[in-house]
Amino acid sequence: MTSKSMRSFAGGLIVAAGLCGAVYFFVPGEATVTSEKLSEDDMKESLASEGYVIHSEKEWEDQIAEAEAIKDKAEAEKETVKEPTEKIIYRTVLTVSKGSTSIDVGKTLQKAKVIKNAYGFSDEVEKKGKANGLRPGTYVVDSEMTTEKIISIIFK
Repeated sequence: MTSKSMRSFAGGLIVAAGLCGAVYFFVPGEATVTSEKLSEDDMKESLASEGYVIHSEKEWEDQIAEAEAIKDKAEAEKETVKEPTEKIIYRTVLTVSKGSTSIDVGKTLQKAKVIKNAYGFSDEVEKKGKANGLRPGTYVVDSEMTTEKIISIIFK
């Protein structure tokens, strides 16, 4: 770029900025200022006609208090709901095939809701040193049995 073309470009920017400034300051905008002052009732009527709901501070506080009372009542009812006293026992028929691992057995028992954690079950099997003693076959186990009991049934 030559110095002459650079000066022409800069001059064009100055002219454009000047025109934008003139339009901004001298052309009237869309906003108009009214000297008319609306009363409080007129403002409420205007807003209500537009679909707004207007509340006084007292009405607003009353609605909040009412909503909190309903929430507290719902929480109190939730607390008074009694849990069933009967314990649910899950029983399953487990089929262990050749090549299964303690993790596979644990995942199956977890799906059947007999145990809570498949990996914890597998860790327990390894602690007892029975990981290689998995016996293929069909077993009936339930959630009332202890982990040790289940291990003694399925593993050698």
